[in-house]
Amino acid sequence: MSGALGSDMPTGVRFVGPKPGVAPGWLPGDHPSSDDVATCVGCGLCLPHCPTYRLTQEETASPRGRIAAMRAIDEGRARPDETFMTITDLCLTCRACEEVCPSDVPFGRMMEAARAQTEPLRQGPVARARRVGLSWLLPRKRVLNLVAFLTPVAKPFLPKRIRQLIPRTHMRAALTSMPKVTRASTEEQRGTVALLSGCVQDRWFREVNEATVRVLARNGWRVLVPREQTCCGALSAHYGQLDAAREMARDNLTAFDGADFIIANSAGCSAHMKEYDHLLGGELRATALSRRVRDLMEFLDEQGIEPPLSDCGVRRVAYHDACHASRAQGIRTEPRWVLEQIPDLEIVEIPNGDTCCGAAGLYNVLEPEMSSALGRDKAASIATTGAAVIASANPGCSMQIAAHMKERGQDVTVLHPVQLLDRAYRAEL
Repeated sequence: MSGALGSDMPTGVRFVGPKPGVAPGWLPGDHPSSDDVATCVGCGLCLPHCPTYRLTQEETASPRGRIAAMRAIDEGRARPDETFMTITDLCLTCRACEEVCPSDVPFGRMMEAARAQTEPLRQGPVARARRVGLSWLLPRKRVLNLVAFLTPVAKPFLPKRIRQLIPRTHMRAALTSMPKVTRASTEEQRGTVALLSGCVQDRWFREVNEATVRVLARNGWRVLVPREQTCCGALSAHYGQLDAAREMARDNLTAFDGADFIIANSAGCSAHMKEYDHLLGGELRATALSRRVRDLMEFLDEQGIEPPLSDCGVRRVAYHDACHASRAQGIRTEPRWVLEQIPDLEIVEIPNGDTCCGAAGLYNVLEPEMSSALGRDKAASIATTGAAVIASANPGCSMQIAAHMKERGQDVTVLHPVQLLDRAYRAEL
């Protein structure tokens, strides 16, 4: 598929006129707003920064092409169909386009709304399983715990690409909960923070949550892990299940009431929670919560930390920028500053490190060919650094990088930056 640059509708998007008696642009349910669509002037500055366009050189695989399809539907000249679904499915929502756009096009939220338009088109058992997972499974902790508990049994029967991605399951995480309250371990009490423990993060990366709590307590913060919290809803929103994402967001509005700050140690989660106000239509409570959300790395830089006196047992680390940290939140220097506080730790940059690794939520499962191409490129770039430890502050990225480094035969360890800081603190004891 490719679209002519002289046309505002990519080839393959089926034209249909507006319904009789209905104004052009009428659409039921969620869809990209006319105001958002109008912000794109079609300049094309985003094209060389879009990973899928760079790999395919197809206009429909670019932000401009995708917005042209959205515009055709918004104006009533086309309706969502399977071609439109293919166009939107191939997008990583890495938001590299937003970073370079002179018109500040809100592409991320437009893509989420566009995928909500295509959801009714998905049929069959795979589509039903996807809907169940995104709207029913993620908010249910006990069911998620059961899934985590059964993962080692089911893993040999899963497709190879999925087996390679799933990290080792810690039974303790499936059977126990994080402490509800952890007091600051310093004389100075700086305030109270609430930790989003997360769905994927808490079941498969529990050690990251535990390190987060210890580091925050070590720096004077009382840490709450509310039992009432649920999944942040990012995955549901990214894949068109906006009503489910709103339900999770509203549950979290109540769960996180009362803390000075809400901390998320997954870049995808912190980026999404900062947009609760838009997701919930500007509700006052949602706006108030969004303003209290901080990515962990952002928070440690903003509030400051006590530099550890010992090293972390690692001499060289390559830092990976997650798209939803660097692009969606502008978090780049903050994690590097935190790592620089660790004695004798050299931080090396990854060539073309701002390019998406191909994880992108569920993208590495749903679009394995494109994801694998990006994952292989990322792994090759990491290999040039010679670092045996990779720091990644997003679980999806961590799984993708670990899988592709293993595919290359590279023996590396992927850790969250807070785990390195925690190791340095604990070495003081």
